Amino acid sequence: MSTESAVILASGGMDSATAVYEAMERGYEPYLLHTSYGQRTEDKEYECAKALAEEVDAADFLHIETGHLAQIGASSLTDEEMDVADADLESDEIPTSYVPFRNSNLLSMATSYAEATDSEALFIGAHSEDFSGYPDCRPALFEAFQQVIDVGTKPETTIELKAPFVEWSKTEIAERGLELDVPYNITWSCYRDEEPACGTCDACAFRLEAFRNAGSRDPIAYAKRPQFS
Repeated sequence: MSTESAVILASGGMDSATAVYEAMERGYEPYLLHTSYGQRTEDKEYECAKALAEEVDAADFLHIETGHLAQIGASSLTDEEMDVADADLESDEIPTSYVPFRNSNLLSMATSYAEATDSEALFIGAHSEDFSGYPDCRPALFEAFQQVIDVGTKPETTIELKAPFVEWSKTEIAERGLELDVPYNITWSCYRDEEPACGTCDACAFRLEAFRNAGSRDPIAYAKRPQFS
C-alpha cells in the first residue's frame, strides 16, 4: 500500500482524470478536489468527478462550491451573456472561455487541502495546448507557484506541485490514458452543454481530435462529431 498521498485537481474532464491515474501509477494515494465555481456545465462536471472518485476508491473526495469567479465574470464559461465560441484550433488568441486567473485560485485551495491531509504532492492536468491559449496553464506559472507553496506553508510541510502533461499534447494524454485504462466514459469536457456534448466548442474539438489521433473513439455522446483538422 502506498505511503504517500497526492491531491489531484479533478475537473471531471479527461486531462484531470488521466492525471488521477498517472498519480496512482506513480504510487500515490489519491485525494480528489473538485470545484464548482458557476461554470455552465458545473452539475455534469461534479457528477463526473464524483463518479471518478468512486471508481478509483479515492481516499477522499472534496467538493468545494465557490461563486467568486462567476461574480468576477469576464468568461463565457461563467457569464450567460457571453457566447461560448465555436472551435478554432489554429487561433493563437486567448479564448473567451478563459476564466481570469482560475488555476491559481484552484491551486491555492488544493494547497490548503494538501497541507491539511499531509499530502506530499499536488497534481494538475494542464498541458501544452492549454498554455498556448490560457496564460494560467504555462509552465512558468507552475514553477512560480511551487515557490508560493514552499514559502506559504508550514516549515515542515513539503508539497511538490506536479504538472505531468505540461509539455504533452492532448493526443499524448489520450494515448497515455488509454494505456492506463482511464474510464473516459465518465468524463466531461464540453463548455456548452451537459448532455450531449456539443462537439463544436474548443474543449470538444481538442478532445475529439485527440481521440481520433490516438486511433480510438471518444465514448461519450455528442450532438455533432465534426472532423477537425
